[in-house]
Amino acid sequence: MTDNLQKKEIFQDIFLITCKKYNDKRGYFIESYNREEFASIDVNNIFVQDNLSFSLKAGTIRGLHFQKGSFEQSKLLKVISGSILDIFVDIRQDSPNFGKHFSYNLNSESGSLLIPRGFAHGFCSLEDNTLISYKVDNFYNKESESGIVWNDPDLNIKWPKFKNFVISEKDKELLSLKELIK
Repeated sequence: MTDNLQKKEIFQDIFLITCKKYNDKRGYFIESYNREEFASIDVNNIFVQDNLSFSLKAGTIRGLHFQKGSFEQSKLLKVISGSILDIFVDIRQDSPNFGKHFSYNLNSESGSLLIPRGFAHGFCSLEDNTLISYKVDNFYNKESESGIVWNDPDLNIKWPKFKNFVISEKDKELLSLKELIK
């Protein structure tokens, strides 16, 4: 470990990475990514694209998304403002955890989640005006995008209790994990 970073496994191959926070009377400063520092804790991804995701309303569900084949992506995800319930599903067919999911609450104080290739990923915003930043280690490819429907009955994900979820039509039409692996 470095003095600046802490790395904690929260699910097989999923890590929470926290960075040292420097506070003063103005506020704070965090060096949220430094390739050399991350390499010192065995995070050697070469990130090629940064993305922002903004959810206007609490109860917005995005996912469960992934890229297939040679366009698979690892993600380094950080909540900038607001909070989310982050969900990841192991879709590595040779993994002992294949088809299992895990959830983790994230906010701006939580640190970053490192989600490797081979996982479907999604989240539900827990607050209005939630902003997420994430780096990926492979470029997006429209023909390689896929996903698992958010309410797959076999996964039985325990989503937060909201009266109405905000979900895109595209995400509502995704297939179940069973249908994807046929």
